[in-house]
Amino acid sequence: MSDAATQIAFVQATWHRNIVDRAREGFTDQIRTLGFAEDALEFFEVPGAFEIPLTAKRLANTGRYRAVVASALVVDGGIYRHEFVATAVIDGLMRVQLDTDVPVFSVVLTPHHFHEHDEHVGYFTEHFVKKGAEAANAVAATLDLHASLGH
Repeated sequence: MSDAATQIAFVQATWHRNIVDRAREGFTDQIRTLGFAEDALEFFEVPGAFEIPLTAKRLANTGRYRAVVASALVVDGGIYRHEFVATAVIDGLMRVQLDTDVPVFSVVLTPHHFHEHDEHVGYFTEHFVKKGAEAANAVAATLDLHASLGH
C-alpha cells in the first residue's frame, strides 16, 4: 500500500517503444489497483537498455524513490550479441540495488528469437503488459517486506 513517502521511478528504453510502452501500462494499471497513488509514480526515458543502470543509480541516489523499475527489450540486431548487452544491464541493475539499498525491479526482456513480424510483435506487446503487472506486484510485496523490517 502506498503512503505519502512512497515514490517509484520507472525508467524505460525508447528502442522498440511500441512494445516497451506496454510494460509501463501494465505496471501503472496494476500498481494503482494495489492502492498506490498515480502521483507516486515518475517516469523517465533513456535511449537504450545500456543507459538504464546509470540512470537507475542516479535516481536511487536522489533519496526520493523507494523503488526503481527498469524496462527494455534487448534483441539480436545482427551486429553484436544481445546477450552481452542484457547481461551488462541486469548485472548493473543488481549492483545498483545492492549499492544504494533501493530495490530495483527488472522488466528488461531478452527473447531468444525476435523478428519484426506481426506474430512476434503481438506476442511481446502482450507479454510486456503481463511483465509490467508482475513488476508492480513485486514492488508492492517488496516494499511491504522492507517496511516490516524497518526500512
